[in-house]
Amino acid sequence: MTLKSTFLGAALVVVAAFPAVAQELKFANFTPPFHTVNASVIEKLNTDLAAATGGSLTVRGYHGGELGKGPVEQYIRAVQGVADITWGLQGYTSSQFEKAMIVELPGVVPEGKSGADALWDAMAEIGGEFPGTVPVALWTSEPNVMIMRDKVIRTPGDLEGLKIRVAGATAGKVAEALGATPVQMPINQVYNALQTGLIDGVFTGSSTLDDFKLDEVADAFTIGAPLGRLSFFAVMGQSSYDVLSDEAKAALEANVGRDLSNNAETAWNETGVIGVARARKDDKNTFVDLTAEEIQAFTEAVSSVTSDYVASVGGDAALAAMQQ
Repeated sequence: MTLKSTFLGAALVVVAAFPAVAQELKFANFTPPFHTVNASVIEKLNTDLAAATGGSLTVRGYHGGELGKGPVEQYIRAVQGVADITWGLQGYTSSQFEKAMIVELPGVVPEGKSGADALWDAMAEIGGEFPGTVPVALWTSEPNVMIMRDKVIRTPGDLEGLKIRVAGATAGKVAEALGATPVQMPINQVYNALQTGLIDGVFTGSSTLDDFKLDEVADAFTIGAPLGRLSFFAVMGQSSYDVLSDEAKAALEANVGRDLSNNAETAWNETGVIGVARARKDDKNTFVDLTAEEIQAFTEAVSSVTSDYVASVGGDAALAAMQQ
């Protein structure tokens, strides 16, 4: 054997010992790295994909809007390849997700079932609302609560004429049914809007108390009204998916979907519980835990919202799948 052939053989052994191509997927996050989405979706996906591929496929989070600050534009960033994966709220582009957003309405998700499972059960009906992407995770928040500034809400009448921030069309319908004026804006604008009095309050999940520090500018919280919930997506651009190797695609498909979605939803609920417990300890805050009788008044006020919305978007089949 010649010296040249010895070196060649050694080089081939070294090459074979490492993956042929290592790929890092860019995950765009418009929120800070302490937000619940980082640990429950981005870091989990990185850990699971790295383990499944021996480190040849990983995920890196780009936080705080590093790949683009606008929350509303998150979906299109995945389609255009600005990022490989993005996450956002269906409500920010409500007209695109008319049937998927049925899951947000009061009374849609059955007791004991997660919003994530409801969404994945309805994928045959709602999948067409995610063009140009591969859904990675679909989940919902904890039930919405009322987070108010200088307004204590105990009855639907207390909301009459108040300006309430909502994430999208479905929450807007709920606010209108309760006599409020809905103001749609991204969550990263809510802190300043509450602080300056541009809005009186917000219908959103209690996880925002920690994820967006809303209790710093709010002082009244009403819990128990049937306000629905928020829904979220994480999607991968079709072009980013198509260039993956067969092995990488298999690893991705084994680690996304229902399980990742439920992991995110569980984390959202845990963040909400922690945020409420912390905010209750602040003497400046007033918490209203509605009684069964008080809840009934809100239930009656929003009683037709869900059926009217479902009818308006031809969503009977999607609703049935979510509730199966």
